[in-house]
Amino acid sequence: MLQEEEFRMQQIIVIGGGVVGLTSAWWLAQAGYRVTVLERAAQVGSGASYGNGGQLSYRYVSPLADQGVPLKALQWMFQETGPLHFRPEADLRQYRWLLSFLAHCRADVNRKTTAKLLELGELSRQAMKQLEVTVPLEDFDWRDAGKLVVYRSRDLFQKAAGKAGAGEIWSAAECAAREPALAAAEPLLAGGIYNSGEAVADCHAFCLALAARLREHPNFQGFVQGEARRLLADKRGITGVELDTGLLQADSYVLAAGIQSRSLSDSVGIKLPLYPLKGYSLTAPIRADDVAPEISVTDFERKVLYARIGDKLRVAAMVDMVGEDLRHDAKRVDGLTRQVRETMPRAADYSQLSVWAGLRPATPSSAPIIGATPYRNLWLNVGHGPLGFTFACGSASLLAGAMRGEAPPFSLDGLTLRN
Repeated sequence: MLQEEEFRMQQIIVIGGGVVGLTSAWWLAQAGYRVTVLERAAQVGSGASYGNGGQLSYRYVSPLADQGVPLKALQWMFQETGPLHFRPEADLRQYRWLLSFLAHCRADVNRKTTAKLLELGELSRQAMKQLEVTVPLEDFDWRDAGKLVVYRSRDLFQKAAGKAGAGEIWSAAECAAREPALAAAEPLLAGGIYNSGEAVADCHAFCLALAARLREHPNFQGFVQGEARRLLADKRGITGVELDTGLLQADSYVLAAGIQSRSLSDSVGIKLPLYPLKGYSLTAPIRADDVAPEISVTDFERKVLYARIGDKLRVAAMVDMVGEDLRHDAKRVDGLTRQVRETMPRAADYSQLSVWAGLRPATPSSAPIIGATPYRNLWLNVGHGPLGFTFACGSASLLAGAMRGEAPPFSLDGLTLRN
């Protein structure tokens, strides 16, 4: 383990100013490193962190890869409003990712990954609690809303309700009574499962608040705006980051740049198993007479998330496998809007909807990759998929511990880079 004086001497560049990069920078600064954050956008949290679903689902961490998913995916692909849309690319990375994803679609693998993500989720919950002293919850509209997963299929509902520790089992009538925003959807529901302790918050506001605290930290060296084009390396390790404006150098480097991490790691021969799962969110203002959800709601079959964040309703949905294409697909947006109006017709002012799309950097297993690489001074905090906000604080604390040579609080099997 390095001595404390050595930490104070080490300069770290964190590549990426989203929620994962910013939390990484904070925990590393707290650990004694001198930290600089490199971000290509003019404002932090402008990529996948900007308009995400806002749910902090520490206990609901179901990986996308599971038994039966491939058959469902085939059905979804032929539905205009289905949760999944696939467009073939002339890019081998798409097919390598899909093959690996299919290999993870087994019940035993899903259970193992879920158990690991639950450990990470609990660590993240505790780490967020620690951060409250520095970043007050009101700065980013944090609420302990609880989470309700509603089911339309009676068979799926009964199967989920039969699992040990599932949570509180509510009938369709109870779902509508306890969450009045679901009143119109009650005839369509078989029931729901509720868990307390799950939260909602504004991820972008969290990024802005944490960035402000970072600027005040004595170990923080500042933000650098620039486009990272590639990493440079020799036999000794990474020697710098080539920017559109020049060269940036430090003692060590942390890659936390969302899907851009894939091309940056490629530049030094590391093939990260990442693919950009494009997701959409809708945001609408809540009026005084609207019946917006107080509980965080997930529509299980449709894979649509509903969260009240401050005075706005946030709806997040869809997995589009279309490469790094951020354009809004009008048919997908229209289909999602119809579903939202049907499920919660009185929840917000839908005439004032704003639409956002983001690229969620996912691994085939849904588990992030945290820690060391074959290069002694290159570290990873990537691949969080749709749960970047949920796992950010826990991942950052694991990364800082790994860089200091500390023993992790639990086995990191399944959360590290496999060469």
